[in-house]
Amino acid sequence: MPELKLKVAAIEQLTPSIKMFELVNAEGGDLPPFQAGAHIDIQTGIGVLRSYSLANDPKETHRYVTAVLREPEGGGGSKWMHDEVKVGDILTTTEPIQNFPLNERAPRSILLAGGIGITPILAMGYRLKAQRLPCHLHYCTKTPEDTAFLDEVKDLFGDDVTFHHDGGDPSKGIDLKATFGTRPDGVHLYVCGPAGLIRAVQEATADWPPEAVHVELFTSARTEEETAALEAKAATDESFEIELARSGETLTVPPDKSILDVLLDAGYGVPYACEEGWCGACVIDLVSGKADHRDEVLSDAEKASNSKIQVCISRALPGEKLVLDL
Repeated sequence: MPELKLKVAAIEQLTPSIKMFELVNAEGGDLPPFQAGAHIDIQTGIGVLRSYSLANDPKETHRYVTAVLREPEGGGGSKWMHDEVKVGDILTTTEPIQNFPLNERAPRSILLAGGIGITPILAMGYRLKAQRLPCHLHYCTKTPEDTAFLDEVKDLFGDDVTFHHDGGDPSKGIDLKATFGTRPDGVHLYVCGPAGLIRAVQEATADWPPEAVHVELFTSARTEEETAALEAKAATDESFEIELARSGETLTVPPDKSILDVLLDAGYGVPYACEEGWCGACVIDLVSGKADHRDEVLSDAEKASNSKIQVCISRALPGEKLVLDL
């Protein structure tokens, strides 16, 4: 994927733990366009790639705006962004990547943001409002002081926003079952926020058609039981072959390595970030073969069609050879 060199034009402390970063073309001129819901992957100074959603109006071509929550217990990417990145710095990023698209044919959209999850949701709001498409935002935070882009959200959504401040106690926040237990005709729901919120929304919307509920993950939403089951499954992994359709090369994936590991060892520059199956950075088109899909990104329909595979975590089903579009 082509790289961009972006200059940090401005940094703003939105809340005690969230910073906004405005990025422009380091060489001047317009940036590649993006769609609401898209993100960029930033090469951090600690040697890891991290995905950050774009929050500004997709009509803007001169800048990208993102916001980063400082996570002291995280992998270090957010701490680097907060503590080391300064105005004037040049960052290396990917072009915008879209794993969280809007369905603009829906008669109405409901947006749900939890904390830092407002970043892609805000861009969606700009797009929906520009197209005069009916929408409503539910925005969940601890307090008004912890609410990133507060004034911008109010200005953009007007009467079409409901704030839910729980003071740090989720039981005092939004009633998900009451809000989403019944799906209004044709409504599509877009959710971005902490893993606990994602899981709770998925439970509350269990009766909705799967294609009507769209989620963007900032971390894995697996339960402890699901994680344990995945680890137990991985303990029985076997080796299998992958074929690269463009070069014709065949590689063997051993039990203790992922497809991503093997591709990187062979010199293929596959983009990746989380290495846990939830970010979507390393999704590759699958030409043939049946995959054992273990990710949290692809829809049930995409998994059933075997048209794509997230190579950091998914593998081949027993006896299958996977042909990748590489």
